[in-house]
Amino acid sequence: MNVLITGAAGGFGRATANECARLGYNLFLTDLNERGLICLKQGLERQFGVTVAAKACDLTETASFDDLLEFIDENGIRFDMLLNIAGLDHEGAFISRSSDQLASIVALNDVATVRITHSILKRRRTGKPFTIVFMSSLASMFPMPVKATYAASKRFILDLSFALRHELKEQRVNVMALCPGGMVTTEEAVKAIEAQGFWGDITTSPLEIVARKMLRRATAGKSIYIPGIFNRCLAFLGRLVPRSIVAAVVFRRWSATGKNT
Repeated sequence: MNVLITGAAGGFGRATANECARLGYNLFLTDLNERGLICLKQGLERQFGVTVAAKACDLTETASFDDLLEFIDENGIRFDMLLNIAGLDHEGAFISRSSDQLASIVALNDVATVRITHSILKRRRTGKPFTIVFMSSLASMFPMPVKATYAASKRFILDLSFALRHELKEQRVNVMALCPGGMVTTEEAVKAIEAQGFWGDITTSPLEIVARKMLRRATAGKSIYIPGIFNRCLAFLGRLVPRSIVAAVVFRRWSATGKNT
């Protein structure tokens, strides 16, 4: 099993790479953080004895992206699974962020994810089943004032996942969306979770457990995975309540959270 993981040097990317290596998968890791990639590659090879290739890449930059594909083609690498983990958020209200920061969320979460998925689909192993996991979010289930751009970018990913699942089914491609709540991945994310208090604690899931269950469900052909019973209940309620009411409730909660940050 040859697996490509984007955002591999981040918190959840590392947890996912570790779980893949534990299962004996050969890995191709990419991330903007070259030093982090090298350390991860060496650690996985030493601990699990799997084959690990790593190539630093800024997926939002055309030249860097093309260099990544050229590296893959020069080495004749073909894949059985693509795990789209790379993603970005900038905490804070829409008007408090710069336009470049807001655009960077869409550039990585959506544009880069579409490009890498399209490119790796053409580089899948011939005659074999193929699996794609898209990193969406629980936020994709709701309109979210104060996190509007991020939530909308993840809604795009969720809809893309459902659409491609049906479009590619006859080509033996399974597509799954991962929609976690809080994830302890960066210092900024930790602060945001802590600021939410009880709600942050109850919606946050351990990275290692999410990674393990995600892979299990993806290889079993599931369409979506929302970690945590409480998060699944929230997603269900979000489908029942009018979106305008959901937006108002979310705005009040995030406004209170902002005061605690």
